[in-house]
Amino acid sequence: MELAKSFDPHEVESRWYSFWESRGYFRHSPDSQKPPYCIQLPPPNVTGTLHMGHAFQQTLMDTLIRYHRMRGFNANWVVGTDHAGIATQIVVERQLESEGKTRHDLGREDFVKRVWEWKQRSGSTIMRQMRRLGASANWSFADTEGEKSGYFTMDARMSRAVIEVFVRLHEQGLIYRGKRLVNWDPELGTAVSDLEVDSEEEDGKIWEIRYPLEDGSGSLVVATTRPETMLGDVAVAVNPKDERYTKRVGKRVRLPLTGRTIPVIADDYVDPEFGTGCVKITPAHDFNDYTVGQRHKLPQISVMTLAAKMSEDVPRAYRGLDRFEARRRILADLKSQNLLASEKPHKLRVPRSGRTGVIVEPMLTDQWFISMDGLAKRGLAAVANGDVKFFPEHWTTWYRQWLEKIQDWCISRQLWWGHQIPAWYDDHGNIYVGRSEDEAQKQASAKGYRGALKRDDDVLDTWFSSALVPFTSLGWPEETPDLKRFLPSSVLVTGFDIIFFWVARMIMMTLHFTGKIPFHHVYINALVRDAEGEKMSKSKGNTLDPIDLIDGISLEALLEKSTVGLLRGEHKAKV
Repeated sequence: MELAKSFDPHEVESRWYSFWESRGYFRHSPDSQKPPYCIQLPPPNVTGTLHMGHAFQQTLMDTLIRYHRMRGFNANWVVGTDHAGIATQIVVERQLESEGKTRHDLGREDFVKRVWEWKQRSGSTIMRQMRRLGASANWSFADTEGEKSGYFTMDARMSRAVIEVFVRLHEQGLIYRGKRLVNWDPELGTAVSDLEVDSEEEDGKIWEIRYPLEDGSGSLVVATTRPETMLGDVAVAVNPKDERYTKRVGKRVRLPLTGRTIPVIADDYVDPEFGTGCVKITPAHDFNDYTVGQRHKLPQISVMTLAAKMSEDVPRAYRGLDRFEARRRILADLKSQNLLASEKPHKLRVPRSGRTGVIVEPMLTDQWFISMDGLAKRGLAAVANGDVKFFPEHWTTWYRQWLEKIQDWCISRQLWWGHQIPAWYDDHGNIYVGRSEDEAQKQASAKGYRGALKRDDDVLDTWFSSALVPFTSLGWPEETPDLKRFLPSSVLVTGFDIIFFWVARMIMMTLHFTGKIPFHHVYINALVRDAEGEKMSKSKGNTLDPIDLIDGISLEALLEKSTVGLLRGEHKAKV
């Protein structure tokens, strides 16, 4: 056999990887008596492609799994992809937009079918890239399309487990439905998590507005950065210890432009040193005001529709206006009535949707929630007693601080792509939660209802199903040999940016449903950043595709250069 005149890394790498995979070297041994060693891959979005952050992180996992495989462990690197509810729906909606259509033109059933078609064409890209990187993952589990590419969070087996979890949590009283204030993305038309909202300081303005006292004895001046919400004010609050306003508490002021009067209340929430010491209270459009409103049993007036246009509950002159056009009109009217005391430049933190970049609005909507208090206490204990250990250890503090102040988790999203919530309604608004429509219908029949049921339109937050993968990927709810052997897994390798999104939720949910921790160790790796120190992101256009680099310098050279540099603490990618 004649040797090639020069070494061709691409031919060698491709040939050997195919050989290793075809021989089953990456699979675990179902009946092996060897000690288990398991790693769960953070499931990448099905919409995604690899960047250098993935390449670095997966190199760490591959190093660990190969090392333990060679040491004689029964090694199992569990891989899969996430259906990425919002991100995937955006991709397909933009395709429709280029065709002059919307998802509503298709209808829900055909739209979801269109997303599945897109997933079949493009959804396995990232797994093919992982193979090109040489990742020795266990590809033996096939997703819905039968491709050996690990699990998919919406394949039949995973979907069944998601429904089972929802139903059990509801039966245990831990899932409930209620009208609560949530972050609302008016462009996507859905609730978004606090963790999906990016708040950055921007240049803005603050306006001081006079609210005349009903008895004619003067006025109170309130400051606001969102004057369009004043139409939903239900009180003006002052600090009970603020002597300037002691005699005003209990009186009423005229709410400008509305013809309504609202009370002056006292609450410790108000900082007497900030602004004028008077705060407008708008429970339906501000999270802090919502809490104050609950304490004082104040009404809630929603002044915007879900499209961020002024609602029917505002004066006729402003109905139907976009929120920012309404702001301009309101300020002009206040000025004409001599009720605008001042307008000043002001630095403020503006909450923007991490998906669309639009300013999110706190909105009162009907949503599904998980009660987090008991789950969080168990999650805190698992780390406090050392069952789960973080490396580096200082990330334990961040984990603990978030869980100690956690709020109930809003798990419903107003999307069409995702796990549709297994809840059905009768004509009277009664709710029946079941594993299937037949099960819900039996519940309704037991209560004397014989009519048709309508399924809830909402889907579950993508992170709900992702939180379950430590056990659902191993076969739960069945007591499979893999579940017994590989849970808990040995180590989770991930970035600090999803400690709250994913790591904490996996710990809580796995403990609740299996009584076991999901993993023993959490290794928080460095993030690959660009030359300016910014995190790599497709939306920023600053990513490096490792496949392009492999084609230029070979896989071995890429991994050596990037991984060694990052392990030395060089956080900027200069490959």
